[in-house]
Amino acid sequence: MDNTTIIAMISIVTAGLTTGLGCIGPALAEGRSVATALGSLAQQPDAAATITRTLFVGLAMIESIAIYCFVISMILIFANPFWNHFITAH
Repeated sequence: MDNTTIIAMISIVTAGLTTGLGCIGPALAEGRSVATALGSLAQQPDAAATITRTLFVGLAMIESIAIYCFVISMILIFANPFWNHFITAH
């Protein structure tokens, strides 16, 4: 196996792990925050507008973590900075 193949394999595996593990945390956090918000709405229905607005802002922030992980994996697959380093070194 040459160095190009090794770099490609490591990049693909890292991209898969980044997407896989980087989406588990936000998925669990979103489920937990929605469950907590529904519990809060059941206890205080008068504060529904405030709770819902805060929930949507929080969900957007949580979802941004998964999007960042996806962007990192796309960079590793399509615009890998290690390729340029490897090409200039040889």
